[in-house]
Amino acid sequence: MQWITSRFVIDLDVPKVMAIINVTPDSFSDGGQHDSTSSALRHCEQVLKEGAHILDIGGESTRPGSPAVPLEAELERVIPVVREAVKLGVPVSVDTYKPEVMQSVLDLGADIVNDIWALRREGAESVVSGHPRCGVCLMHMHRDPQTMQVAPMDGSVLTPVRQFLEDRAAVLEGRGVSRERIVLDPGIGFGKSVQQNFELLANQSALNQLPYPWLVGWSRKSSLGAATGRPTPVERVSSSVVAAVLAVERGASVVRVHDVRDTVDGLAVWLAIGAPANTA
Repeated sequence: MQWITSRFVIDLDVPKVMAIINVTPDSFSDGGQHDSTSSALRHCEQVLKEGAHILDIGGESTRPGSPAVPLEAELERVIPVVREAVKLGVPVSVDTYKPEVMQSVLDLGADIVNDIWALRREGAESVVSGHPRCGVCLMHMHRDPQTMQVAPMDGSVLTPVRQFLEDRAAVLEGRGVSRERIVLDPGIGFGKSVQQNFELLANQSALNQLPYPWLVGWSRKSSLGAATGRPTPVERVSSSVVAAVLAVERGASVVRVHDVRDTVDGLAVWLAIGAPANTA
């Protein structure tokens, strides 16, 4: 399996670690730690030393209840970081749902659009389908960040998540985007209960029936806190690594994480026991 992106063809036969670079003052786990351009770039360089394969830069928190960020504010946060990050020799993803931000970062050479709205905002499909080869990650989200945990999904989520993402990918392919450019994300924590999030992990093999690679983000999520009794995100490093390894073992091609070194080490142990190449 491979992921075609603007400048790189990413080999997914071996799992890849996507490092979270939050250029935000209010993200649920590390808000304010890297919200200047210089600090964010130092963090990029550090996670690359720790083994990250992809950088994922975001200028708007999507934690439950978070307010939307105005377009100009997001551009001011993201553009200076992307402009320099594309010089680091690795794929650069930008976590945004705004088509104006997508277009701006792709014009700077960014490789991947990572969209929690799965390109449902007006103009987003056109930006991605109009680009000759950028990669895209389509995520499932129930409702929106302001209300998703106020009224999570009902019942089993496996079938509706799979059907939603299959439909969104089909729409994009219908607009001329090749299948090799598309990766899917089940949206752990985005409008789902603790039990529903673990249902997705336990039954991830059912998602693998779709002909796309999967990106999964369990890092420091509140469901891990519920399972372990760890109330604060920074206490959830160990459980995040376990969840990442379990996700890869069940077919995920990319894991999106805060704690790169720990995740890289965890995956190295998994690979050392002769774990098979990813066949998701």
